[in-house]
Amino acid sequence: MVFLVFVLYPVAYGFWLARDPQTYVRLFDDPIFPRSVVNTLAFLIVGINLKMMVALALSGFLVQTRAWIRWLSLLFILPWAVPSIPTILSFRFMLNPEWGIINSVIFKLTGDDGPNWLNDPTLALSLAVMVHIWKSLPFWTLILIAGRLAIPGEIYEAAAVDGAAKWQSFRYITWPSMQTLYLTCTIISMIWTLGDFNSVYLLTGGGPADLTHVLATLGIRYLRLDAVDLSMAAIVCALPLVLPLVFFMMKRLSK
Repeated sequence: MVFLVFVLYPVAYGFWLARDPQTYVRLFDDPIFPRSVVNTLAFLIVGINLKMMVALALSGFLVQTRAWIRWLSLLFILPWAVPSIPTILSFRFMLNPEWGIINSVIFKLTGDDGPNWLNDPTLALSLAVMVHIWKSLPFWTLILIAGRLAIPGEIYEAAAVDGAAKWQSFRYITWPSMQTLYLTCTIISMIWTLGDFNSVYLLTGGGPADLTHVLATLGIRYLRLDAVDLSMAAIVCALPLVLPLVFFMMKRLSK
């Protein structure tokens, strides 16, 4: 009963609101929709892969047992632990072209005004991707650190005795032991990123001119325009991206 009330009913109601085929015709005719799809794919392809590669590299650095690295790890996890609203809005304030700290520093150093960071769609979307990476990177780094710690140290000791370099240890020990975990984390991160509302909406608000919207924020744009059917249709159009990821992840986990 709980499953029916809190899972199936909301999903079925959303499909019912977006049941009219003309709704999808109107959605596809909106020039903002294809741009939002491209932005979403950019988040998935660029943002996720960059984030997971950096997390893999940082997990090898932070797994060391030095005392100062432990303190650095504590500071590193703060972006993920702190709520999104104050942290991402802080980025937005820093990027303000008139009184933001970044342009203030640029003016003091060069005497010229800094760029209007969030007024260029490509630059604004790139900054949103970077904020997303900065916010979620500590979590995935911790997961990969746990994966590294699960590898028996005796294997590395035996490799060192055989004269293996660090790169060879990573290639023949670390990566084969972690590739399933890495792939699973990548897929889960893709699923979560498809629903990442905060990184774009709090930083750019979808602007300028609604050119940095992703599918997660496009629905809010239609709700503000009092078009509930378009809002639900935009969410339904995200399912072809979500369902293959879920199927592939569950298939791998079942093995």
